[in-house]
Amino acid sequence: MADNWIDKWNQRYANNGFAYGEKPNNYLKEQLEKLNVGTILFPAEGEGRNAVFAATLGWTVFAFDISSEGQKKARRLAETNNVTIDYRIGELQTLNYKEEQFDAIALIYAHFPANVKSYLHKTLNNYLRKGGTIILEAFSKSHLNYLAKNEKVGGPKDIGSLFSVDEIETDFDNYDMAELKETVIHLHEGLYHNGQGAVIRFVGRKK
Repeated sequence: MADNWIDKWNQRYANNGFAYGEKPNNYLKEQLEKLNVGTILFPAEGEGRNAVFAATLGWTVFAFDISSEGQKKARRLAETNNVTIDYRIGELQTLNYKEEQFDAIALIYAHFPANVKSYLHKTLNNYLRKGGTIILEAFSKSHLNYLAKNEKVGGPKDIGSLFSVDEIETDFDNYDMAELKETVIHLHEGLYHNGQGAVIRFVGRKK
């Protein structure tokens, strides 16, 4: 990952306050509370709000990100909530997770560059056990229309990093689709997700 990309996220997470808040994403919360607890992975987890929430429910939590500043905040948040999480710094291909290690994987606004997005999704697929669950909420390609009207809603400006229903169907073609849709929601998450935006929501069970 380019140093300037790492620097961007370190600068964002080094600020006082939580960039996307301390509370979990609403869709993640709703879906996790339906599942039996197990082992879960949070890619691109930032300041840890979702990972820490899962840990408070009793999940064994693994997370990673490229930002050391995000890791620091996540560890402090975990300590405040009297839970522990295994939070690593690095890119997915360097972290040596095991095949079928996880019962669930949560991709919450985990936007990757277009040239590696599908590869990373396929790699994550290998780390999920059969019968395991993927939970995804992320900005859709049509979100650019909302971002143009309100920059406070956040999200990538590069359309290749955004998602479509067709892409999810292709990348996760070995899943039973419990839910897959594009929808418009109102976000109020910390400093950088505020306003109306277009998202993809996906819950899948690995066949």
